Amino acid sequence: MTRTWEQLEQTQPIVLKMLKNSLKKERLAHAYLFEGMKGTGKREISLVLTKSILCENSIKGYVPCETCSNCKRINNGNHPDVHLLEPDGLSIKKHQIQSLQEEFSKTGVESNQKVYILVHADKMTTNAANSLLKFLEEPNAETTAILLTEQIQQILPTILSRCQTLSFKPLSPNEMAKELVRNGIKPNEAPLLAQITNSFEEALTLSTDEWFVQAQKIVVKLYEVLNRTPLEALVALQRDWFSHFKEKDQFDRGLDLLLLLYKDLLYIQLGKHDQIVYVGEKERLEAYALRTSNRRLTEQMTAIFEAKRKLQGNMNPQLLMEQLVLKLQEGSSVV
Repeated sequence: MTRTWEQLEQTQPIVLKMLKNSLKKERLAHAYLFEGMKGTGKREISLVLTKSILCENSIKGYVPCETCSNCKRINNGNHPDVHLLEPDGLSIKKHQIQSLQEEFSKTGVESNQKVYILVHADKMTTNAANSLLKFLEEPNAETTAILLTEQIQQILPTILSRCQTLSFKPLSPNEMAKELVRNGIKPNEAPLLAQITNSFEEALTLSTDEWFVQAQKIVVKLYEVLNRTPLEALVALQRDWFSHFKEKDQFDRGLDLLLLLYKDLLYIQLGKHDQIVYVGEKERLEAYALRTSNRRLTEQMTAIFEAKRKLQGNMNPQLLMEQLVLKLQEGSSVV
């Protein structure tokens, strides 16, 4: 589903404000470089900008109407004066840029305006980049180039100098969760993924990672045994935790998952049920939250933060985890 200018403005307000001002003042650059992480809306906003440029009935001078022939054809990917170029295999090749140049040497089919969008511009071969550079050095007043990249450091400095760069900020956890759901992630899984990483691409990868799915179950199980005896908790560590969280980065991720669980308990106590991320465990967490206090949860979260700090200081992970478990049980009414 195509999102409107207003909807995109909520996720990238700075980028949309700059584009709005340029459109209203009729001062669009000949070439833009949209750079930022995957999932931040670069492609969608490039298409919205294209519609704004070619729209027959734009609203307020910058918002595409979405109903004219040009807007509809751009949405359907078949406007003759809009060209979307993507890597041919692993890279964008010289012949692709040359074909684009030939196309743009012709008069516009519908009007004098033409737009081309280069997806993954960082994947241009050296020859392709040099061909594009010549194209950018002699800009046509009626041509707008939009380059998209997640790796700005891979773009030639000479190309960077000829583009107006707009940086797309990482999404907030709430926006990330919505974006993940739009990309097929289950609504009860998206909030945790959005909190565990600020990389959209990594969140998508984790959503299908069996290790990560199992890690969440082990963390919830550990919390359950923490409310029993210290011996049971240490046995659970040996049986489940140490066999699953083996590498240092895995340990750190496990601590992050444990921290998020304690945050959920605190949110429940504060009445912020809509902010919990272990959505599938909501009923059990609500029952657990009745058995503890705000102060105790704060102390336990502090202990987890301290464990993460010690882990980075190269403390033995097994000893660290055993100490943390005992610390998390302090003051608890174990039976």
